[in-house]
Amino acid sequence: MTKEVAVQTVKDTKSRDLVLSLIFDGIGMLSYLVPFFGAISDVIWAPIAGIILMRMYKGTVGTVGGFIVFVEELMPGLDFIPTFTITWIYTYLIKKK
Repeated sequence: MTKEVAVQTVKDTKSRDLVLSLIFDGIGMLSYLVPFFGAISDVIWAPIAGIILMRMYKGTVGTVGGFIVFVEELMPGLDFIPTFTITWIYTYLIKKK
């Protein structure tokens, strides 16, 4: 019974992290909607996104991903990169093999 609960918890966490990753990537891309406001929102969103990614994905993956999303959000024209989703793919599909 305990093993079944553990497997279900991992499955729930995996699904939750995917949904959250897609939402946070969408928030990062919202800056394209309003040209001037986008630059200001990126400066505000960059550190928030970095902290969120670091807390979602623990260890080295979270630290490196948090730094990458921080820099990516500050660099003009790179908001289209889905850093949260790429981190999810790495964590749950590539790294787990």
